Amino acid sequence: MTSATPRPVMAYSDDHADIYDLIHSARGRDWAAEAEAISDLVTERHPEADSLLDVACGTGQHLDTFRRRFTRAAGVELSAGMRRIAQRRLPGTEVHLGDMRTFDLHGTYSAVTCLCFSVGYMAAVDELERAVDRMAHHVEPGGVVVLEPWWFPERFLEGFVTGAVAQEDGRVVSRLSHSVREGNATKLTVRYTVAESATGIREFTAHEILSLFTRDEYETAFTRAGLAVEYIEGGPNGRGLFVGVAPRSTP
Repeated sequence: MTSATPRPVMAYSDDHADIYDLIHSARGRDWAAEAEAISDLVTERHPEADSLLDVACGTGQHLDTFRRRFTRAAGVELSAGMRRIAQRRLPGTEVHLGDMRTFDLHGTYSAVTCLCFSVGYMAAVDELERAVDRMAHHVEPGGVVVLEPWWFPERFLEGFVTGAVAQEDGRVVSRLSHSVREGNATKLTVRYTVAESATGIREFTAHEILSLFTRDEYETAFTRAGLAVEYIEGGPNGRGLFVGVAPRSTP
């Protein structure tokens, strides 16, 4: 993939953060089950694992399970709105404000995860490699990096549309999305309508751009970061998972 003009990673707005959990629950997400499966994957490869860092942790849904499975768990999130929700959900758990390309927590963890295809917001291969390098930098010897990619180019469905409606007391939210390919990226338009008993009806539209990195580009990023990498088909959302293992220290 050739490099494009760099663009900032998209940080979800407060409006988007406020409805994120509700609408994605209605779309069938089971964050607890996903996090349990990821935790099992980590401990299979690193039985001594006792700590985990979730990069792009969002509202802390996965992190809520991770902190029950590991002695120490923390998150990193770029969106201020998502981070506030995570902090309210997880009192006592560190949720750092940070960009996956540049964060530095001055410590290591048994595992580092980056799920929900958040790495797809990297604008070009060099940004992908910087993000994976940052994750590798924060994993201990023998530790594990688990990354969920966006679609590979050959698996992207041009013109894909989908929709969902979610309801709770006093609020109904609808989500419609349309995806097209522009060069080596997906342009995703997502329109939300929010009806609330107290404030009425409002609408907003999110425009997201996600890079269609190849499997080879992901694997190269892991290799350059010093990780032994494997790709697992399926994963929590059908896009698979990349799993990297850091070398153990030599005596």
